[in-house]
Amino acid sequence: MTSTLTPVRKRSALTKGQLPKAAPYIVLALALVLGAALLALIGFNAFGWGIVSAILFTVGLVGSSAIVEGSRKAKDKLATCLVVGAFLIALLPLISVIWTVLVNGLPGLLDPGFLTTSMNGVTGAFDNKAVEEGAPVVGGIYHALMGTIQITLLATIISVPVGLLTAIYLVEYGEDRSLARTITFFVDVMTGIPSIVAGLFAAAFFFVVVGPGTKTGAVAAVALSVLMIPVVVRSSEEMLKIVPNELREAAYALGVRKWRTILKVVIPTAISGIASGVTLAIARVIGETAPILVTAGFATSINNNVFGGWMASLPTFIYTQILNPTSPSNPGPSSQRAWGAALVLIILVMLLNLVARLVARIFAPKAGR
Repeated sequence: MTSTLTPVRKRSALTKGQLPKAAPYIVLALALVLGAALLALIGFNAFGWGIVSAILFTVGLVGSSAIVEGSRKAKDKLATCLVVGAFLIALLPLISVIWTVLVNGLPGLLDPGFLTTSMNGVTGAFDNKAVEEGAPVVGGIYHALMGTIQITLLATIISVPVGLLTAIYLVEYGEDRSLARTITFFVDVMTGIPSIVAGLFAAAFFFVVVGPGTKTGAVAAVALSVLMIPVVVRSSEEMLKIVPNELREAAYALGVRKWRTILKVVIPTAISGIASGVTLAIARVIGETAPILVTAGFATSINNNVFGGWMASLPTFIYTQILNPTSPSNPGPSSQRAWGAALVLIILVMLLNLVARLVARIFAPKAGR
């Protein structure tokens, strides 16, 4: 009889002074019920219920832990609750934005011709007919989508060589010289300039070089490149710095020249991080509105010449559809087009981030045994 009771005593001794594993779930259930009861007295709403329940859960869990497990465990649980709470608070706006754009943007995205037609020839009469007679909403974002792709592609072609070569100079040749320190200072300054300033700079530059009133996709690409270059420089610089010096010294010991070492050893080692930084820089500028309005204007028809004529983009399309509806008396279709374009823009940014992760995984140096 004694031998059969011994394991029970050992197990109880091991678990003595500890809360049961189900304690957090029990406290959570009680907090939800009590929070709902308290909110019912003053007016129930989901957001307030979540806040009150979170506070009650934290107080209940930390208090029960202090009673059963002691102050040390209670402080640990308090820190855990604060960290998890901060994470959830940071996550709420993201979920809210995605949910709102999905709910409002899917109807527009599912319209036939939304991705394959432009706004050329679309007037308020079409929107009035769609509202009053239930006709399909006419007009799409094809011209704006193509404009966004062309402008962003040209800005990337301009920014990546300049940014990468600048980073190579700072890491491999700068050696804390005055020129390197000056470049670093101005890169830091450029990182924080407002986007509208970049647009005004590009507009003023082409005003002097080409002539007044010059608005093309190329001017917008120059404005976006002003915003992209410091991001590319900073990300590439950090990636080049983490390349081990032993790799460079091994190449020098074999008699390889410095430029060839950079080209064949340093850049391939850091290429995954550089590619990720470039992709994130593209995602950072693809949604800019102010510089595009200043430099590329707005168009309702398709323009595939990035060096001539006004050109639309997704951000400016959203802006004009909300600010100046096609039919002021029936703004619903314009709002639907704007939400659909916003959803497409978010999808593009998400795809760019996925591409950045994929590129980083593909080009990452293979770990040896």
